[in-house]
Amino acid sequence: MTHAMLDSEERIVITRPRFGRFFLPGPTEVRAEILEAQLRPMIGHRGKPMEQLMAEMQPALRGVFRTGRPVYIASSSATGLMEAAVRNGARRRVLALVNGAFSERFYQIAVACGLEADALRVPLGEAHAPDRVADALRGRAYDAVTVVHSETATGVLNPIADLARVVHDAGDVVLLVDSVTGVAGAPVESDGWGLDFVLTGSQKALALPPGLAFGVAQDAMLGRAREARGRGIYFDLVEFDKYLAKNQTPNTPALSLLYALQVQLQHIRAEGIEARWARHAAMAERCWQWADDMTQRGIPLGVLAPPGFRSPTVTCLTLPPRRTGPAVTAALASRGWTIGAGYGELKDATIRIGHMGDHTVAELDALLAQLAEVLA
Repeated sequence: MTHAMLDSEERIVITRPRFGRFFLPGPTEVRAEILEAQLRPMIGHRGKPMEQLMAEMQPALRGVFRTGRPVYIASSSATGLMEAAVRNGARRRVLALVNGAFSERFYQIAVACGLEADALRVPLGEAHAPDRVADALRGRAYDAVTVVHSETATGVLNPIADLARVVHDAGDVVLLVDSVTGVAGAPVESDGWGLDFVLTGSQKALALPPGLAFGVAQDAMLGRAREARGRGIYFDLVEFDKYLAKNQTPNTPALSLLYALQVQLQHIRAEGIEARWARHAAMAERCWQWADDMTQRGIPLGVLAPPGFRSPTVTCLTLPPRRTGPAVTAALASRGWTIGAGYGELKDATIRIGHMGDHTVAELDALLAQLAEVLA
């Protein structure tokens, strides 16, 4: 269309599907009012309005992370802050706790950053046992441990509080935590559990568009960062800390996403973080019970993660024989519903349901009814 063909009164009409049919394990569904918040006009990122915006959001962000520390905001995916964790927190040798594709990514980041790294692996679908981690830490000198709290590829929830105690008992070792599908959906006590660095992304349980990452660094982590020669520029946590003290970001921020964050934090604060955790737990338990019910009806489904180690935000279900993840998700998509196939080597054998963000049990029930028909 040429400029001459445009009319000053012309409007673009965007037709949105009804909320509650998109259950991908990330990005999650975003409410219309959050999307619309991004239409606000630009402001200078070094002026008072920006500083006021940043200052307003800090108390709510600290409530989400359960911390009295500053919450850094990076204009990147969560992978950016995973690299920041390694570059700022590790000195020489990293122990990577691997039990899925995203914890494998943490390990590969450490290797790519030129560090010595060992992977402590457990089978897909299992969580890391604190005693095994303690044995590994006694067997060799490490200065950092990486772990994924909620492994999106398998639906496993690692016992982060117990792992943190084991890591800190080992001496001068920092724990670097990817809680991308944990924060805002599963209990996370950044200060109470002594998580040296914990990060998340905007597109999961926070129910925002992709493009922002958030992190909290304890004093030990900042001390490491100040000593680190190879921490880089864009993800220098010392710079994040310095600028946030002035209610600014080190670099040009994704302003429109910050507008969306501002509105969503008001929503989360009104709900209450513990109520938000409880809503996610209720959705997860409903999903697990439904899988048991389907099995009793003769359609064998299994929850990959064992009881006690299941994420409240994403469930990975094993499929009956002759069913594949891509085929099931395609059949659901033809009905207007979205879930995820399995990830990586689990692609064909499993499906994943992301019951997180602003979804409810009622919306999940509607999805499960459709999925039951597809599987039947």
